[in-house]
Amino acid sequence: MNSIFHRVSVRKYDDCPVEEDKIMTVIKAGMQAPSAGNQQPWEFYVITNRDKIRELSKISPYAACAANAPVVIVPVYRKEGLRFPEYAEIDMAISQENMWLEADYLGLGGVWLGVAPVSERMEAVAKVLNLPDDKVAYSLFPMGYPAEEGKQQDRFDEARIHYVS
Repeated sequence: MNSIFHRVSVRKYDDCPVEEDKIMTVIKAGMQAPSAGNQQPWEFYVITNRDKIRELSKISPYAACAANAPVVIVPVYRKEGLRFPEYAEIDMAISQENMWLEADYLGLGGVWLGVAPVSERMEAVAKVLNLPDDKVAYSLFPMGYPAEEGKQQDRFDEARIHYVS
């Protein structure tokens, strides 16, 4: 639970690669997420090619920070064979959060860059990665060793809690 209270958005990374076992552990955490009807719509593209990462960093005005990440994980979801397709993006959000928390636990940093539901961004990622037609880009997750220390904000607001009895 400490990663929930420690995790911050990391947009600057040290210039060193992320070990393959750590990348796999982060993805395993993503695949451990619950999903509607256990449909597990996710697949993950791991990008380490500098040119591809630079292309991905141009898909939105908010993605520029990805350009210098040593790795970008691109979670995508299947359109076919889903029991509850209307919940696929919710399933992906839970998976993405698991990945972010695990990255923090492993001493890595990352930032969740929204792709879905913005069709222009989804199409741009699909083009860069040459995704098959049955896959939909959900987000970008640039990840690496943080180049600077961030401090998490305290977002607790008791006024937003309502008891109904």
